[in-house]
Amino acid sequence: MKVILTEDVRGTGKRGAVIDVRDGYGRNFLIPRGLALPATEGNMKRFENIVKDLVNKKGRNLQAAEDIKARLEECSLNIKKKVGVDGKLFGSVTPKDIAEGVKKVLGVEIDKRHIRIDEPIKMTGTYTLEIHLEQGVHATVKVEVEKEE
Repeated sequence: MKVILTEDVRGTGKRGAVIDVRDGYGRNFLIPRGLALPATEGNMKRFENIVKDLVNKKGRNLQAAEDIKARLEECSLNIKKKVGVDGKLFGSVTPKDIAEGVKKVLGVEIDKRHIRIDEPIKMTGTYTLEIHLEQGVHATVKVEVEKEE
């Protein structure tokens, strides 16, 4: 039985692939769960349009990520935290703090899980971090941690 995969299925194939599967697997597992469609001529044409839309959307997302990257690398974030003796922070600067700082400065939502901090930030000073925006697009951001007044 030929099917068109509508989602990535581990061990079977990627989204949009037209593959040949056993009748029972396709009829009893893939199609009822919405993971695949029967490979009829009408479904093939409909899915080609969906794939074109996905490719266009991915291109727009990459362009938007490049724009955000340029804006992020131009500015520097100032994060104010409570500080103890010798510039040590009470706690540390977390990816959540950085995501909130980016939202405040640029008005752009960034997922905190995409912010990479190599070592915990526990002192005041200037740090360089990497933010993953899209596949292949990484922005380098300067973060200044200052004393809260």
